[in-house]
Amino acid sequence: MTHEELKQKAFKNKNVKKEYDKLDLEFQLLNEMLTARKEAGLNQSQVAELMGTKQTSITRLESALSAGNHSPSLSTIKKYANAVGCHLDIRFVHNQKSVYQ
Repeated sequence: MTHEELKQKAFKNKNVKKEYDKLDLEFQLLNEMLTARKEAGLNQSQVAELMGTKQTSITRLESALSAGNHSPSLSTIKKYANAVGCHLDIRFVHNQKSVYQ
């Protein structure tokens, strides 16, 4: 069974889907971070050195996002982005249906 098949099977349980959706933003951020690090050709130790921290901090940062246990500060995300040769592009995107419409 592939990861996607397992995910779809789990999503048949509404409680699982609801909890997964709560972490959607964290998963998106983690995916962006890992993709940027990979495209920069850097490992966690190299990112840590560029950020002026330890490799274990990068491991904790990436793992905590995947577990939904921690939301890093904007400052930390900016340092990470800079270390992997990127910058942040933060936007507010309107929901499909606003409570005021």
